[in-house]
Amino acid sequence: MKIDARRLCAACLLLGTSLTMPAAETAPMNDPESPAAKEQRLEWFRHDKFGLFIHWGLYAIPAGTWKGERSPGIGEWVMHRMKIPAAEYAQLAQQFNPVKFDADAWAQLALDAGMKYVVITSKHHDGFALFKSAASPFNVVDATPFGRDVIQELSAACARRGLRFGVYYSQSQDWHERGGTGNNWDFPENAVKDKDGSYDAYLQGKVEPQLRELLTHYGPLCLVWFDTPQLMTGDRPKRLTDLVRTLQPATLIDGRLGAVGDYRSTGDNAIPPTASDDAWEVPATLNRTWGYRTDDHDWKSPGELVFKLVDVVSKGGNYLLNVGPTAEGVIPQPSQDNLRAVGAWLKMNGEAVYGTGRSPFGEEFGDYAATQTGEDGKPLFLARTDWRCTTQPGRLYFTLFRIGRDGFRLPAFKNAIKSVTQIDETGRRVPLKVETGKDGSRRVNVPRMAVLDTMGAVIIVEIEGDRVER
Repeated sequence: MKIDARRLCAACLLLGTSLTMPAAETAPMNDPESPAAKEQRLEWFRHDKFGLFIHWGLYAIPAGTWKGERSPGIGEWVMHRMKIPAAEYAQLAQQFNPVKFDADAWAQLALDAGMKYVVITSKHHDGFALFKSAASPFNVVDATPFGRDVIQELSAACARRGLRFGVYYSQSQDWHERGGTGNNWDFPENAVKDKDGSYDAYLQGKVEPQLRELLTHYGPLCLVWFDTPQLMTGDRPKRLTDLVRTLQPATLIDGRLGAVGDYRSTGDNAIPPTASDDAWEVPATLNRTWGYRTDDHDWKSPGELVFKLVDVVSKGGNYLLNVGPTAEGVIPQPSQDNLRAVGAWLKMNGEAVYGTGRSPFGEEFGDYAATQTGEDGKPLFLARTDWRCTTQPGRLYFTLFRIGRDGFRLPAFKNAIKSVTQIDETGRRVPLKVETGKDGSRRVNVPRMAVLDTMGAVIIVEIEGDRVER
């Protein structure tokens, strides 16, 4: 009988027991911050490429409005944008009863979408925890009629499907607590908290205990996604890092703790213009908000999502794509439909995404304008969107989003071509013809209809040698 070690670890931790994790899942212990240890932790991250982000909490109840007034900006910031008193906002917990929440359905959606890991807001800036916590009664089990541990249920549902599970945790901003940052309408003394000791008291009294709870009660966490590192100076980041490294040495730390983590988080929805060998991730939304808003229906199309995913991966990064469930616990249907469309594309073309390296070229990304500048005064990047390239040793994957009547002109490289095939609508590889021009350029005769569905067609170029020679 074959035993799934990850699921067994999850079960043991949920039951309060322990199990030694296999070597492939455990980072080297001698120096957890060494390049070798970091690369071992990052192995799965560099392979998986695509994850589901979930922003859910009490803010799903007002869903972008407060007392009949529209809140500006993103849904999960309603407390901050409307300056809602902490005591008044906390009363939302009495209304939080998401009877339609189904952890298995959420995990299955991630699986259907072709995602490999799931990250959920265990505590966002409003201070409300989606897990049972002895450190604060302001949590889903103790403060709501729902009374169920969301993190525990979703962790178990992901383990059942072989999905990795991680948590977002707002370490600095906590608008519910006097010592946390961000709430200066209830706590005007926040301006001096770094001097009066209240911030450290908050970290030691709530953040560190809750982080310890997350790391010891919810199975192996693939990562902890910290955010907005306000006042995270001195030894504060190291204290949290040490907790993670001690309790779960294989767990990744993102780039927003306040010190260098295992990988870099870009700005929200900010895809870099060029490629990088660093480990990095783009957190992104399906519409314009993270937490649910009733008035945001600006959904990205499946074709747009596929392009962004391939664009990110071709530059060496990961794509963490967000859904914002309703107060009832339902992921909006447009989110589900568009994600499953992406999953259907990945089911046929996933080998061009999972476990691939970045493009060896670069000209396909675009270039900086000679005279145009952005709002920051810097040259404007003019992106190209015709094609993207990802790689395996000896193999190039070209995902085509637009093509001329005379086929696809390959970028220049010296390697001999062994074969060119296309992944068709059934997932089979169909041989394609390559023509060499008098100038040495090579063109692939790709049927134009193959890319007219806007989702992108993948052609696979097998080359002599493991790497592209230019």
